[in-house]
Amino acid sequence: MKILTWTNIRLLLMFILVIFLYSFTSYRNNHRKIKKVEVEILDNNTPFIKSEMVNKLLIEKNSNAKTFTKETLVLKKLENSINEQKLIQKADVFVSVDGVLKAVVKQKTPLGRVSTENRSFYIDYEGNEMPFSDNYTARVPLISGDINGVKKEKLALVLRTIFEDEFLKKNIIGVQVLPNGSLILENRNYDFRIDFGRTINVERKFNNYKAFFQKAVSDSTLNKYKMINLKFTQQVVCIK
Repeated sequence: MKILTWTNIRLLLMFILVIFLYSFTSYRNNHRKIKKVEVEILDNNTPFIKSEMVNKLLIEKNSNAKTFTKETLVLKKLENSINEQKLIQKADVFVSVDGVLKAVVKQKTPLGRVSTENRSFYIDYEGNEMPFSDNYTARVPLISGDINGVKKEKLALVLRTIFEDEFLKKNIIGVQVLPNGSLILENRNYDFRIDFGRTINVERKFNNYKAFFQKAVSDSTLNKYKMINLKFTQQVVCIK
């Protein structure tokens, strides 16, 4: 049987002290009142949502957020309530060490706009439907035709390519989906239409279009064409 030494006793007392201090600190931390609520909306150049809306969700309809303690908050529940909003892609909710309840919110990114007699909505970065906002209207290509004629992932790929390219973003203002899944694109400054074909070889087709456009501008021939055919990846066919 081992005999307790003064060294062992001191180690035991130090261990008990650490446990006590940790428990005490955790208790005080959990019962600390929330001082204020802060909402940070990323990419606020396109303000589809207002911080007041998120703030209302954070305080769970209570008039005074300072009545909350960290212990009474269920952060995951608050995150879920914010993420359920159809204009929000993702929210992170946390409490800082100085007692600030904070939400960092990333909005969804619209890539195209669909308007029909029955309803109107955006198509977001993943190809899903995104509702319009009362606060802000995005300048994105108008999508028309039979949008169910093409897989949403394929359409989103085309729209993402347009959105992420400065030239295409300024140049393409409309996308018509034909019943067979082919696309017709509309140009901002010229009368010709662009027969994109099916949603395959997307990057190659757009590269061909940009190369053609640059050459046609230098030759001053853009106004002569009615249709630009991009179906063939090896060449661009122009119809006058």
